[in-house]
Amino acid sequence: MSLKDQITEDMKSAMKAGDKDRLKTVRLILAAIKQIEVDTREALDNAAILTVLSKMVKQRHDSIEQFDKGGRKDLSAIEQAEIVVLENYLPEQLSAEELAAMVDEVITATNATSMRDMGEVMGLIKAKAAGRADMGAVSATVKERLNAL
Repeated sequence: MSLKDQITEDMKSAMKAGDKDRLKTVRLILAAIKQIEVDTREALDNAAILTVLSKMVKQRHDSIEQFDKGGRKDLSAIEQAEIVVLENYLPEQLSAEELAAMVDEVITATNATSMRDMGEVMGLIKAKAAGRADMGAVSATVKERLNAL
């Protein structure tokens, strides 16, 4: 079963269960997927859907930060609940140690020696860690490792 089919089935079960909060978030996910499919005129595969979900989680983290600065704990709680639903569809995130090991492995495999090789390293890691790591954290780790060479 594809990820999109699973999300659609979860929407149906949330409707049957009367879980309005979960239903709202699942509908947001499906709307985001549908919008991209309409814009690109092609169906998204699981990897592309994971990218959409990761982006949605990042947007909610940014919103939570802004709501907390503005003293809006009520809105922050709503965003946090949406993150919980979104993360159900994402694979388990890489730990810092796993991420560092992956970066070291890719740097060795590509014979990267300086910051000029960052694009190549990031490209390979992005493919390997799809949906399992925040690319900001990956970028910081790659820069740290390449600068240490």
